[in-house]
Amino acid sequence: MPAVVTPFDDNGAVDEQAFRANLEHQVEHGATGFIVAGCTGEFWALTGQERVRLVELAVKSVGDQVPIIAGTSAIKPAEVIELTKAVEDKGANGALILPPYFVKLSDDEIMANYERISDAVTLPIMLYNIPQNATNAISAELAMRLSELEQVVAIKESAGDWNNFHAITMAVRDRIRVFCGPSTLYGVSAMAARADGFIDCFPNVWAPGGLDLYHTAVRGDDDAANALQELGIKLTALFTANGCGLYSATKAGMAILGLPGGRVRPPLAELTPDQHAGLRSGLEALGLTALASGRLHATA
Repeated sequence: MPAVVTPFDDNGAVDEQAFRANLEHQVEHGATGFIVAGCTGEFWALTGQERVRLVELAVKSVGDQVPIIAGTSAIKPAEVIELTKAVEDKGANGALILPPYFVKLSDDEIMANYERISDAVTLPIMLYNIPQNATNAISAELAMRLSELEQVVAIKESAGDWNNFHAITMAVRDRIRVFCGPSTLYGVSAMAARADGFIDCFPNVWAPGGLDLYHTAVRGDDDAANALQELGIKLTALFTANGCGLYSATKAGMAILGLPGGRVRPPLAELTPDQHAGLRSGLEALGLTALASGRLHATA
C-alpha cells in the first residue's frame, strides 16, 4: 500500500487533479491500498480540513477498488479522535496513528494515549513506528500491549532497523497485521518473516517496480524479487545522497519521470539545481528514465 505524496501547485495549494492521477496510476500497476496524508504526504504541512479532503478525493477516485488508510496523527489525543472521526465520515477504511510526537513519553503514557483513542473511535487503527522522526518508539514489548486494544489491527514498522522490525513482527504477527515501511531496504526479508505487506514511498516514483517488489516476493519468484530489492537499495541511497531529503527527492524524481508529484510545501524545500542534476543522473544510470515516455504529465 503506497504512502502517497500530496502534490502542491506553484502557489502551494493542493493539486487535486494530480493527486487523483497518481492514485489511479498506481492502482493500474498493482497497488492494493493507500496511505493518505502520512509522512510522505507531508501531513505536518496540511490543515485538518486538507487531510479530510484528501481522503474524500482518494475514496472517490479509487475507494471502490482498494482500501484508503488516513494519517490522523497529532500530539493531543483529542485532535486525533476528531480527525479520525472526520475521515471515517468520508469513507476511510482505517487510520494510521503515530505516538504523540516531540514530547518524550514513557511506554505507559504512549499506551494511555492510544487507549483513549481506541476507546473513542470505531475506525480500525494502524500503529506507526518511526522514532527517528517522531521521538517516541514502539518496542516489541509495547507493541504487544498495544495489540490488545480494541481498535488496533495493524502496525507500520518504519524504524529502519531490521532487528527492531523482526522483533516486532515475531511479537505481534499472530495478533495484528505487520507492514514493512523501508521495503526497498529489506522488503524481501520482511515477507520471509511473514510480514503482511509493504507501506513505502517509493512506488510513487518507482511503479511498477516498487509494487512488484511485493508481488514477486509473495509469489516466491526469488530471482525477480532479489533483483528488485537490489535496485531498491540503490534507489534509497540515491534519494538520500548529496544532502537530499527523501520526500523532496521523491517529488523531484516523479517530475523527472513525468509523474504528477507536484511541489513540496514549507518547511520542506525543493532540491537545489546540483541535487536535481545528481538525481536525474542517478535515475538515468539505473535505467529508470527510459521508462518515462508516455507517462502522465508532471505537475512540477
